[in-house]
Amino acid sequence: MEIISYPSKERVKEGFRIDEPMLAVISFDGKKAIVAQVEDSFEHHILLKQAGYSELDIDKFFRIVFDKTEANWTFVCPADYKNVQFKDYRIRAFYKDGYAAISDFLQEIGYLVEIKIPSRYSRHLKMITDDSAVL
Repeated sequence: MEIISYPSKERVKEGFRIDEPMLAVISFDGKKAIVAQVEDSFEHHILLKQAGYSELDIDKFFRIVFDKTEANWTFVCPADYKNVQFKDYRIRAFYKDGYAAISDFLQEIGYLVEIKIPSRYSRHLKMITDDSAVL
């Protein structure tokens, strides 16, 4: 995975060292990530723009805010994710792919922390877990 540090590697390493809250966007294919201290970018779409991407590309990346204790996943599944027609299957694919890509990113930077989906984003998960358990 290629990891881009914004505004610099030194600034990101300093954030890791002092355990600052960090932002990251990880491409859906898991090949690229962009990371910064929250105070350097404030929002994921701003981080993308600072790194030379269009802020409209936000729906091509998994988004997390993390520190040494946990990673909070902004769980927003685009309506066209992988061109999966049915919402429940699309959300399942997004969850599976995102969990894998985010885990890989966190492992690469040496953060073995829990991935959490804040309650404000968990309504989609309820849709795929209610009455859909397969034993």
